[in-house]
Amino acid sequence: MSETILGNHLKVSKIGFGCMGLSHANGKPVDTENAITIIKKAYELGYTFFDTAETYGFKEDIHHNEKIVGMALKDVRENVVIATKFGVSFDYSKNPEHPDLIVDSSKEVILKSLEGSLKRLQTNYIDLYYQHRLDPNVGPEEVAEVMKELIQQGKIKHWGISMADIDYVKRAHAVCPVTAVENVYNLLVHDDTYLDELEKLGIGLVSCCPLAKGFLSNQYQKGQTFESGDYRNDVDWFKDSSFDKNKQLLEYITELAALKNATAAQISLAWMINKKSWIVPIPGSRKTTRIEENIKAENVSLTKDEMNHIESLLG
Repeated sequence: MSETILGNHLKVSKIGFGCMGLSHANGKPVDTENAITIIKKAYELGYTFFDTAETYGFKEDIHHNEKIVGMALKDVRENVVIATKFGVSFDYSKNPEHPDLIVDSSKEVILKSLEGSLKRLQTNYIDLYYQHRLDPNVGPEEVAEVMKELIQQGKIKHWGISMADIDYVKRAHAVCPVTAVENVYNLLVHDDTYLDELEKLGIGLVSCCPLAKGFLSNQYQKGQTFESGDYRNDVDWFKDSSFDKNKQLLEYITELAALKNATAAQISLAWMINKKSWIVPIPGSRKTTRIEENIKAENVSLTKDEMNHIESLLG
């Protein structure tokens, strides 16, 4: 796979691998051995950018995802870019399937989180360290100062922010340059004004949910349900009204896929890659066939007219 640059000179594969679904939010987690095999297969296929977080896990093993990423990539550590996150924990005491979110980006918590992540990932540095969610009690300048210290110490190479508004990003960036923002971005959720601001700042965008949790693969129908513990049961994308609202879009990307000997998912990813070189989608899957399918989206070219027609169908 070819590479691109995020923000402050971070070289990554044009499509990354989102590891979350192996452990968290997609129903029953994949067992450790199989999860490691899947991550290793992704690397063999050409993925070199892997995204995880300290809390991508479940009640019995809240750090499961970082552990499997560390075990899977320890032998190829110098050949990959690993992104992980701090600032979020879950309270599983009330509802293990949908635990309450707790945010804390205090310096003490950040330093403790980093040491834990380094140990679980079996490495002595993090390539890209994200603030997972904004903490209303800690200003962006305070977080950025901590990131600056960690970069100077060599414990992290770059830092980023997840799910941040542009004002917060600008304030943080002024203190310590932000390499990437990780936000939901896809054919259903897209903000060109936000993109313009990131481009002015020279900050990359890492797209989580680039396929809207599979909705844009056009493999699902009205009335779709998922197993207990799968967050897709609660997102608007899979409501019947969403299928009606996006009918023309789904039909067109499926038609375009047939013309290009591709899939609807590949067209959705290709749209993103063609839009800006510094947008990097990180789709995830438990199926090696899907992982292979996603990485081949890089080879799907879209003409200017095709891009414009897709844009005309966006809500």
